[in-house]
Amino acid sequence: MDLKKTNAPVNTITYNKNIIEEPTGNVYEAITIIAKRANQINAEIKKELIDKLDEFATYNDSLEEVFENKEQIEVSKFYEKLPKPHALAVQEWLDDKIYHRNTDK
Repeated sequence: MDLKKTNAPVNTITYNKNIIEEPTGNVYEAITIIAKRANQINAEIKKELIDKLDEFATYNDSLEEVFENKEQIEVSKFYEKLPKPHALAVQEWLDDKIYHRNTDK
């Protein structure tokens, strides 16, 4: 997933309920699908952030010394400015990029 090229809003916005529920016909089912995708996105972002921050990790047992790494701070700021996972999931839903199927049918 390319987080830099997403057009998901950073701030909270109101969506039309009819547009959200249109693919499934049920707003609750649509929200459940979006929530599951948001959890997947959150896990991907968390893994990516931890991998990047591990590059800067220093392993010493001294609690007295705290190092500030400018690159580490920049990486953290980048991830703080990203849209939230639920906003990314809703945008993917609206762009019809989420595959879903009903197993009952």
